[in-house]
Amino acid sequence: MSNIINWFEIPVQDLQRATAFYAHCINAQFRQEHVAGMSMAVFHYQEPSTGGALVKSETLQPSTDGTVVYLYTADIAASLQKVAEKGGSCCFGPEILPDDIGTIALIIDSEGNKVGLHQPA
Repeated sequence: MSNIINWFEIPVQDLQRATAFYAHCINAQFRQEHVAGMSMAVFHYQEPSTGGALVKSETLQPSTDGTVVYLYTADIAASLQKVAEKGGSCCFGPEILPDDIGTIALIIDSEGNKVGLHQPA
């Protein structure tokens, strides 16, 4: 096992809106899939990196409570500005972490999820 996390899913109400939000805010690229009755926008990744997707499903609901996934950004200040441009908000940070870990912030995305952003040092 190289990573404890091997996949993540971020619930959405509107897949097109959420895809546009993350493409704009962190320059994410996606491929569209339909798996097990769920519409998904899979974040671009290359093995051995961890993969994940935005998922529209009746069994998943966006939330600000619970698990937080941190997504990479090369420029957290620019990403936070773009979050606001797309109707999201910053609810924590940005906060510089010790020991050259980088900078983090928590946002509320276009769907109402709390999601972390991380800019490595």
